[in-house]
Amino acid sequence: MYIREKIEESLRKMIAAAVDAAVAEGAFPVESLPEIQLEVPREEQFGDYSTNIAMQLPKQARKAPRVIAEAIVAHLDTAGTYVEKADIAGPGFINFHLDPSWHYEVIADIEERGDDYGRTTGHAGQTYNLEFVSANPTGPMHMGNARGGAIGDILAEIAAWTGYDVTREFYVNDAGNQIAKFGDSLDARFLQLMGQDVPFPEDGYQGADIRVHMEEYIAAQGGEDACKDLLEQTPEARKKIFVDYALKKNLAGMHADMARYGVHYDVWFSEQSLYDDGEIKSALKMLEDRGATYEKEGAIWFKTTDYGCEKDDVLIRNNGLPTYFMGDIAYHLNKFVTRGFDRSVNVWGADHHGHIARLKAAMEAAGVDPNRLDIVIMQLVRLVKDGEQVRMSKRAGKAIGLTELLDMVGVDAARVFFNLRSPGSHFDFDLDLAIQESNENPVFYVQYAHARICSILRQMEDDVDVHAPADLTLLKEDKEMELLKILADLPDILVMAESKMDPSQITHYAMDLASAFHTFYNDCRVRVDDKALMHARVKLILVTQQVLKNVLGILGVDAPSKM
Repeated sequence: MYIREKIEESLRKMIAAAVDAAVAEGAFPVESLPEIQLEVPREEQFGDYSTNIAMQLPKQARKAPRVIAEAIVAHLDTAGTYVEKADIAGPGFINFHLDPSWHYEVIADIEERGDDYGRTTGHAGQTYNLEFVSANPTGPMHMGNARGGAIGDILAEIAAWTGYDVTREFYVNDAGNQIAKFGDSLDARFLQLMGQDVPFPEDGYQGADIRVHMEEYIAAQGGEDACKDLLEQTPEARKKIFVDYALKKNLAGMHADMARYGVHYDVWFSEQSLYDDGEIKSALKMLEDRGATYEKEGAIWFKTTDYGCEKDDVLIRNNGLPTYFMGDIAYHLNKFVTRGFDRSVNVWGADHHGHIARLKAAMEAAGVDPNRLDIVIMQLVRLVKDGEQVRMSKRAGKAIGLTELLDMVGVDAARVFFNLRSPGSHFDFDLDLAIQESNENPVFYVQYAHARICSILRQMEDDVDVHAPADLTLLKEDKEMELLKILADLPDILVMAESKMDPSQITHYAMDLASAFHTFYNDCRVRVDDKALMHARVKLILVTQQVLKNVLGILGVDAPSKM
């Protein structure tokens, strides 16, 4: 149990005991004590912790909150705790001011846990599937995929740090309309390369990669003469050959791109497998057996409106083909029913927002608690260079891809910059700032803090035995206390980031920690004549180095020892 957990547990017990004592003395009646909530006040004048318990009791106690608070404070027993004093603010908030010595326990926590400092076990024993990126395999990855990769991978890491057994998953859309369009595009380029005057499909994929695929295919077969037999085959037969060839190449490229980005998936799930394994039919039968479907005009519909949605949705078209929605239902039932995940989280682009309610409705109709499914909606990002937006046209095949972005700014900058804001926020990705070696660049700023500590420790390795006990009570300066307080926050920050599904909170924490260290180091010399104080400050920067390393690891970026 971390020091903050110990303090908070102690405070809750103390408050509950004070309420019981006040009730026993007849100060006010309480039949049922609500959950005692604690928060850290933003302003130091209000202490280290605050509770609103007195404002939750007026109905039962038939007293004003302030009167209740006074009675609770009068019955507090602070013996054996870190509480120095308690006072009342506003309408009845009770504030607790702690003995500063609690900060020293943070160092012991970090030294004991090391690389695991920050981990909690609140979700131990629960399985968690996180599906993200899932880019259309008909072409290279673009900017939206880049942001989704950074958000999803860090979300998965945060979930693992809070105890979940996490599976990272990529849903391969290798069935449906986009594959048919892919085949049409490849076939048209092939025929053109073979000298035939054929039009390119108006809605085809016009990226240069389509031509490259066909050029490479023809070369691999031995040239145009060796491919003439294909001209005698049916378009359907040719398209299958081309799709199988190009899809395999694209998926291999996606594996490589994601690995370069620091993203490693546990599962690459094929949409086609839902058809091959009969899971589309099984999912449909599950809904039919529960009375959630009906037939109209030769199609099978889902009664979406029965679950609060505006309109019903087609599951099986009148030509007998499943809709994308039907496939998505089958895929998520595979997660919950077939594979038995306790929780499923998807990272989707903002254009999928309208799909959330109907997918949750389908889970409910199939007997799955829809609260087990969460969707993180991700907004688009504008690329900016020299103060101007970098224009892109995906349709014309000129979109900046993931690999181009990584070539420009590197993996570390891409992962951090995409998580400077919450997933649902629009923001500008400043390409110039991302490569600057300055304090304005958050990646450089945090990594420099880690490298700076490494440099200090190298210079002082002959001055201090870092493994020997130190007199931590010598750490009394405000900047020392502030740094210790931020170090103590990491476990709670991780829990909060997971709860809110917001990895940007870890990025902000890393920046806050780096700022606190730089400020401390500028105000408090480490190499001083007082050997005991020097030893204590070395201990402080040593644990700061450890926490910076842990946080950078969660973000999936390097913790350099030199810069």
